[in-house]
Amino acid sequence: MKSKKILDIYGKRKIFFIIPAVIAAAALIVAIILGLEVDIEFKGGTLMTYSYTGSLDTAALKSAAESYGYGTVNVTTGSALNSSTENVTLSFASNEGLTADVLSDISADVMERFSANDLTLLNSQDVNPSSGLKFFIKCLVAVLFSFILLVIYIAFRFKKIGGLSAGVFALVALMHDVIIVFASFIFFRLPIDANFMAVILTILGYSINNTIVTYDRIRENRTLYGKRMGLVELMNTSVTQTMSRSINTTITTAFAALAICVVAWICGVESIISFAFPLFIGLVAGFYSSVFMSGSMWVMWQLHKGKTAPEQKKKK
Repeated sequence: MKSKKILDIYGKRKIFFIIPAVIAAAALIVAIILGLEVDIEFKGGTLMTYSYTGSLDTAALKSAAESYGYGTVNVTTGSALNSSTENVTLSFASNEGLTADVLSDISADVMERFSANDLTLLNSQDVNPSSGLKFFIKCLVAVLFSFILLVIYIAFRFKKIGGLSAGVFALVALMHDVIIVFASFIFFRLPIDANFMAVILTILGYSINNTIVTYDRIRENRTLYGKRMGLVELMNTSVTQTMSRSINTTITTAFAALAICVVAWICGVESIISFAFPLFIGLVAGFYSSVFMSGSMWVMWQLHKGKTAPEQKKKK
């Protein structure tokens, strides 16, 4: 029986580190040049909700709404909970809400342009950005708290392989996943909204699971082989052994998210796309960081400790 070829993950670590660094730098440049798309719940603005009949061309409605010169307008459709009425909502994101006169003019013009769809204004309201900001801060606190708990958990569980350092590098891998998800919002001009935080929190749980599986195999092999296997070989062997499991898990979850994204795109449900597509990117990023980054960073630190320890003894 042929033995499984051991992948040289550590030997190609520079390439694996450079790729996400380039993506992050490109995202930063795009963000500086084009700015961020921020949803109305964080930026503030005005919501206008209409009922309509027939088949509504949402792309034409979006173009018409943006022609008034009040910035990017998001158009979302849905059904009323208490009836079969189809509704469409125009979201004008701005630091200050639209005045009553402006709202009246826009509403009259939109209803005239789309008279075939019998648009009827149901309600309009200003959105205060402070409520969205409070929600965002609470989510950040939840993320930071989860980071602390994860580091403590990994530090205790993997004491035999330098638990604290393993926890710290697992955290670095999670930060990589957050950055890549953020980059996807920037590159594809998706608005930063509640979906962004939902994707981040989902990815954190998924990615750390893959990383823990890798660390667990490193710990098992360390117990099995002891000092007969060097750190680099230990990590490469452990990652290779868990690779198929990580690939299968990622394919199952990532393609499910991609399927949802495709169906949402066909049905024109943008609110689901802005969740499903970044989730797909985040799942792939989580696989990448768990397999190609976390183990290599752990080995680099252990080798660094091994070099500095003898030097400290000599000084004494």
